[in-house]
Amino acid sequence: MLLFTLVEPVENVAYLAFIPLAGVWILIAILRKDYRIDRTDEYDQTWRSFGITLLWFLAVTSILWVPLQQDAYRWVQISLLGIVHFIIMGPFRIGVHMVLRQYRSKGNNYRNAVIVGKGGTSPKLADVFRIRKDFGINFLGYFDDQADCNQTMGGVRDFFEEAPKLDLDLIYIHEELDPATVRKVIGFADEHYIKVKMIPGGSLQLEKNLSFSKYGDFFVINVNDIPLDNPLNSFAKRVFDIVFASLVTVFILSWLIPLVGLLIKLESRGPIFFIQKRNGINNSEFNCLKFRSMTPNDYADTLQASKNDPRVTRIGAFLRNSSLDEMPQFLNVLMGDMSIVGPRPHTIPMNQTFKTQIERYNSRHKIRPGITGLAQVKGYRGEIENPHQIRSRVRLDYFYIYNWSFLLDLEIMVKTVYELLFNRENAY
Repeated sequence: MLLFTLVEPVENVAYLAFIPLAGVWILIAILRKDYRIDRTDEYDQTWRSFGITLLWFLAVTSILWVPLQQDAYRWVQISLLGIVHFIIMGPFRIGVHMVLRQYRSKGNNYRNAVIVGKGGTSPKLADVFRIRKDFGINFLGYFDDQADCNQTMGGVRDFFEEAPKLDLDLIYIHEELDPATVRKVIGFADEHYIKVKMIPGGSLQLEKNLSFSKYGDFFVINVNDIPLDNPLNSFAKRVFDIVFASLVTVFILSWLIPLVGLLIKLESRGPIFFIQKRNGINNSEFNCLKFRSMTPNDYADTLQASKNDPRVTRIGAFLRNSSLDEMPQFLNVLMGDMSIVGPRPHTIPMNQTFKTQIERYNSRHKIRPGITGLAQVKGYRGEIENPHQIRSRVRLDYFYIYNWSFLLDLEIMVKTVYELLFNRENAY
């Protein structure tokens, strides 16, 4: 009783607005990418970004708050809200920034970097790396045919032999390198999941989708960034994957696994699941799950299934034709190995073969592999019979990776359902 007498009822609904307003602040900060402090950001950039976010927040707050308040109080409360945010959130942001800088200046959280081509403004960038230890970029040296200094690690050709030994995170290419070498370096970086940035020399023709990074007073161009490098995009895609896969697991797999497992066991001896090592994000290996559709054999990892394959069981033929054999991969999604939509994971022997035949093949492993993908809904599904098919698949995988959006994911999911219902030609 005493508790109820001490706590006054909330009579003014305006105070309840503080709860959704916290959500408004978070949403605006996310949309403006204010949650992100790049390693090369200066303090004034952090303050400026915070100030713009605060102005947006106050503008939205005034629209939401005014209908709930009397004229005598509304602007006072909005002003107080802005002051409180400025006093608390501003110093907090700068404090986080300062801690990160101090941490990196002591040699922690660093990125290994080299410069390919020591022409024009490259030495200026190297000076920035040496002076600004708080950026956390460990400059290892140059690869250049003309350079003659104690930081020269070799010629441009030496780069391709030495770079795999250096555990690189960043490659800076000077614009004055010939286009063929630039393409080759970018291809190498994609194969090894290394970020590439271009050092402009004044004549570079920029594309619309290129972005800049600022290093003190020095600008470089980000070359091989993809949409899912953005933490917000990556987080949103992962949340969608978890929610969707959880629903499938609860409402479908909970009864499908026991049913299919019983049918598999009744027809042949062996496990319910076929577990196979495949390459995932950044070429890491994971155990890909499928319902077992073949009799146990020694060629499952090296020999693709073909039409009328004698290894396929009767229940296995139905599972493969209906694509139900792939359903356990929703568990891979929950475990973080796969995504709902993405490039399909190939077997490790296939990857080892294809990467020697197709330029930048490994760059399809920049993101999580998918249960379905753009190549599959475009007709490239099932057995790979000739080089043209794998090249077409990889080309569509590239398009998806560099043009990802939620709308594209939804379009692929809808088309996947259509393909499953009306086009099973290559499902065997």
